[in-house]
Amino acid sequence: MRIFLIGFMGSGKSYTGKRLAARLQYPFYDLDTFIEQKTGRSIPEIFAEAGEEGFRQLERQALHETEALERAVIACGGGTPCFFDNMQWMNARGVTVWLRPPLGVLYQRLQRKPHKRPLLAGLTSEQNWMSFLEDKLTKRLPFYSQAQLSYEQTDEAADTASELENILRSFLSDSPENAASTA
Repeated sequence: MRIFLIGFMGSGKSYTGKRLAARLQYPFYDLDTFIEQKTGRSIPEIFAEAGEEGFRQLERQALHETEALERAVIACGGGTPCFFDNMQWMNARGVTVWLRPPLGVLYQRLQRKPHKRPLLAGLTSEQNWMSFLEDKLTKRLPFYSQAQLSYEQTDEAADTASELENILRSFLSDSPENAASTA
């Protein structure tokens, strides 16, 4: 089974994904890291050289390469579900889980390493940040909401990976087509 973790940048897809993969004894893949390894360039370099459109093409190719993985936890980029038919593609080939931390938590997390996020370039004041986050989240909501599962992260101290493992097991046992495909 493929598990695709989606959500806004800073939602904890990579952090949680590594822990969830360890709990399930699945390999973990970070789509951005895969793209960087494949191209030999960082995500900011790709954005600078090819623009967002060029990056999104590489991202789609990398996503489609995950089809070869029988079992995996895959942390997708924040924009991955929002381009091409990526969300439908992921829903057809695995379980999609939307990680949803509160806006304030996203802001705090993204403040730690804004230089690693090309879309955050040029944001200076807290007001600019919050306006940007609210605007992007609003635009991405129609895509994120197509996820098969949604996990609202209300407690920073919670063991998200453990909770997701339980949610996934329950989802798979309740879903006839999913239960049949994992039997």
